[in-house]
Amino acid sequence: MSFFERLKLAFAILFGRVPPPGLPAESPLPPPVPVQVKLTPEQQHASALFLLGLLQREGRLLDFLQEDIASFADADVGAAARLVHEGCRKVLGQYVPIAAVVNQPEGAAMEIPQGFDANRFRLTGNVSGVGPWKGSLKHHGWVTSQISLPDVPTTVDVKVIAPAEVELS
Repeated sequence: MSFFERLKLAFAILFGRVPPPGLPAESPLPPPVPVQVKLTPEQQHASALFLLGLLQREGRLLDFLQEDIASFADADVGAAARLVHEGCRKVLGQYVPIAAVVNQPEGAAMEIPQGFDANRFRLTGNVSGVGPWKGSLKHHGWVTSQISLPDVPTTVDVKVIAPAEVELS
């Protein structure tokens, strides 16, 4: 091999165009190790905390749940519940619309086949043998068709579900 051929080969090896002599043409490189980023609980659950904040903002859900309602008259609780219901229903309809898993009234006769989707049906009572099983609908269940929550702003502290409100005089 001439000097120039060796020089050309050295540059090819140096710049990775050809493997060094003695190595296979396609030397297997170990796969890159994926970087594991440890998320804080706030980062892991930011969308849930953000949704909780939306339910508080529109329906005052946390105010209602944190209140000790034992001493209030039923009429007062009912009036408050209507406001909470209206606001929370608005949020769910806008961001997480839900529908019944089964579109039948509670108490309706049902037959659940063998191999049913255990995420959509929970059998209770006298569950034995193999399907199909016959029973009555106790709760129609809930399922969402889409989730369209807005992105959680990076400038928001998601631990603050609702800020304190101060009216200035």
